[in-house]
Amino acid sequence: MRDLKSQLMTGRMAEVALDYARGDRTPVAPRPASTVILLRDALSGGPEVYLLRRQRTMAFAAGMTVFPGGRVDATDSTVADSWSGPSPAWFAERLGCSAETAAAYVAAAVRETFEESGVLLAGPSADSVVGDTTGAGWEADRVALESRELGFSEFLHRRGLVLRADLLGPWAHWITPEFEPKRYDTAFFVAALPSGQVTRDVTSESDQVTWIRPADAVAAVDAGEVLMLPPTYVCCHELSQYDDVAAILDAAGERAIRAIMPTVRVDGDQAYLETT
Repeated sequence: MRDLKSQLMTGRMAEVALDYARGDRTPVAPRPASTVILLRDALSGGPEVYLLRRQRTMAFAAGMTVFPGGRVDATDSTVADSWSGPSPAWFAERLGCSAETAAAYVAAAVRETFEESGVLLAGPSADSVVGDTTGAGWEADRVALESRELGFSEFLHRRGLVLRADLLGPWAHWITPEFEPKRYDTAFFVAALPSGQVTRDVTSESDQVTWIRPADAVAAVDAGEVLMLPPTYVCCHELSQYDDVAAILDAAGERAIRAIMPTVRVDGDQAYLETT
């Protein structure tokens, strides 16, 4: 694994970081976002993670390999009456935020996972989960959610579903460095692929998707074959230490989470991204 404590930045990222260090760029407030690390056990044993490569035309993290996720939407905090599992207050304590913010994080995590992979962590009751989301009706709803023509709360009500918050395990909390023009305050969750559901390459934001062992993903980044932002890379490295999905989900229940925001250090005309 590469050392992330101090990395030399190049290209656009270095230019932006140097502008910030010179006082030419004012930090913008980070927007809340959620990311879900979808997991399944490989047939040969060991966990696999679901990864997407973002389109190179995207304004943020272009060409990067990421987990499904995205920014919190205004309607994401209105799903309290369609909620099953640990309370927003429980998630708030784990993530170090308000209960309202935690509810929005969890709702955004479920919504974005459905939008970007077709996997829905919801069911008709507190102890069930949707078995198949590949039909035309589900796809129409997914597209409407993605375009914001349909609110997430309205979607759950129309379908008679409850959000299964118990299927999500808080894993990490990362904040985009202050020098970046687009910043996110992101909660990372782990979740097992529900039985009967399959991932689908549906989102317009990615040009490639894959299931891969976390250790293989780390090795691909180290070899220069794949681009990843530090949070994705660190999470893959951490997940590679576990033997199966069950062990990861168990670990999520006990994991201490702190907010991590990389900083910039300038040495002459070079900028370094530092993570502590």
